[in-house]
Amino acid sequence: MPRTTAGVAVAVALALGGCGADEEFANDEREPAPITLSAAITRSNVTVSPSRVGASSIELIASNQTSTSQRLTLSSQTLSDGSDRLEQRTGPINPGDTASLTARLVEGTYRVTTGTAAIAPATIRVGRERPSAKDELLQP
Repeated sequence: MPRTTAGVAVAVALALGGCGADEEFANDEREPAPITLSAAITRSNVTVSPSRVGASSIELIASNQTSTSQRLTLSSQTLSDGSDRLEQRTGPINPGDTASLTARLVEGTYRVTTGTAAIAPATIRVGRERPSAKDELLQP
């Protein structure tokens, strides 16, 4: 008798667990997956790869390959949708060290500079928004 009671209890629990709300699952669009851009600061210039991306969130990881501490600035030059100007800075990056910053970029042109006029800036061109990440696995 106790086995039958336990079996019935498990069956009832499973049946009730399968009952959910009548709402359909909303498979809403998600933000495009963030991408990582690499930047290298050398004695003569800043390089960024890739230098052309679709609009959305990015993480810019910068490596200081000079012999002095540098600070990197990401700033918008022209924005197609009239958004507010963007300007973000890293803290000081010691020689041989790295730093990162994250930003949500809209369509337009951005410049990556250091505080030193002798180091030529890099340009990032941002196109239309990247596709949604709703069908990509292992996304946050």
